[in-house]
Amino acid sequence: MNGRILIVDDEEIVLRSCLRILRGDEYEIDTASDGLSALNLVNEKDYDVLILDIKMPKMDGIEVLRRVKEVHPDMDVIMITGLHDISTAVQAMKLGALDYLPKPFEPDQLKMLVEKAFGRKALREGSVNLESETDSSYRFENIIGSSPPMQNMFRMIARCAPTNSTVMIRGESGTGKELIARAIHYNSLRKDKPFVPVDCTSLSENLLESELFGHVKGSFTGALSNKKGLFESADGGTLFLDEIGNISLTTQAKLLRFIEEREFKAVGDTRTQTVDIRLLTATNKDLEGMVADEDFREDLYYRINIFPIEIPPLRERREDIPALATHFLNRFSEDMNHKASEFSPGAMNLLMNHDWPGNVRELENVIQRAVILAGGDIIRQGHLVNIIDMLPRVDLDVPQSAEELKQVKKATRQKSVENVEKNFVLGALKRNHWNVTKAAEETGMQRSNFQALMAKYDIRIRGPESS
Repeated sequence: MNGRILIVDDEEIVLRSCLRILRGDEYEIDTASDGLSALNLVNEKDYDVLILDIKMPKMDGIEVLRRVKEVHPDMDVIMITGLHDISTAVQAMKLGALDYLPKPFEPDQLKMLVEKAFGRKALREGSVNLESETDSSYRFENIIGSSPPMQNMFRMIARCAPTNSTVMIRGESGTGKELIARAIHYNSLRKDKPFVPVDCTSLSENLLESELFGHVKGSFTGALSNKKGLFESADGGTLFLDEIGNISLTTQAKLLRFIEEREFKAVGDTRTQTVDIRLLTATNKDLEGMVADEDFREDLYYRINIFPIEIPPLRERREDIPALATHFLNRFSEDMNHKASEFSPGAMNLLMNHDWPGNVRELENVIQRAVILAGGDIIRQGHLVNIIDMLPRVDLDVPQSAEELKQVKKATRQKSVENVEKNFVLGALKRNHWNVTKAAEETGMQRSNFQALMAKYDIRIRGPESS
């Protein structure tokens, strides 16, 4: 890959380190030791990527970034920051920086961000053909995460995506397993064909089998016409079975036959059909334990566990939280036409120190609610109502106006109602051994309404349902 890079840092050791890391990749690289020198070089040459320290003499990195973006809006800028300057790095991203690297950083972290920058350049110049904006959303460069665990995962995706191998994606609830599955698909040779996701948790055994394989008219009560299954819909493309640990042993047997023979029968049909699909699966369960307990077929386990990819939980990649939080803040502020644009130091500290049991999905929900509650430009601790009551003690930002006081009081009342709802659902499920149908019946709710409450609070059943 050819390209021109400018590295700017007032520490000679950092410049030498960056040069050593990048020099073998056929880049043309210049260096500067202060902001003014960097601006002069930028005006003289056309650079593709700018690697820029935040704290420098004569002119700091934020001011250099601001001036560069005014003249060269397409130039990707990677900020280098000390561990205590994370909030400044987040400010830099709002000004247009691609990402930031906290010192000290690993060589692979720098290489990954530079590759990401040149990937964006290729997209801008049209040298990478994408069928739609939907496809581009799942390119590697658009998935947020510069931490070492995420970089390791990106390398695994890059290795398996161009193949037809069956991939198992493992990770806790809310880590983004479907996002990774889509990234594999849209970076594969099948990217122009369908990507068909299936949530194995949301369907009963009979419905799941019908959805997967299709059915013929009259094969069961309610089968009023022939229906094409998702296997057939995914022909030529990718079928993604999310939460595969929840499917019954009967359906597991039919899935195993398909994997081995690449053929299947619709429910109630005697004819055999063949399709060409790539199979991706995901789970947050202990499949090995389920195999030992004979709740999951051992032969199927080995068939789908050919290339496992582990998604790290958010608590193990905390350095990605500011970038993720800022991304969600910008997105929701734009969607809702709100003016919230930054986090108070106390709010960011709260985000950084929360354990995030719901992972990225929980962070997304927290930021969305905070944007709704915030009346001004700043997201404060009081707006992060989802996580405040999880802490034994927190020194909240004091409301600075009557309007902010009103918002915090409203948020507190709302959180109390949500706690009651969540405990209501959990209590019903526990009393009925996590059987959704029986829990709904006991509470006098329709199953669909009960499931809606489960989805609202990201409550998943803990074992195969008997209903």
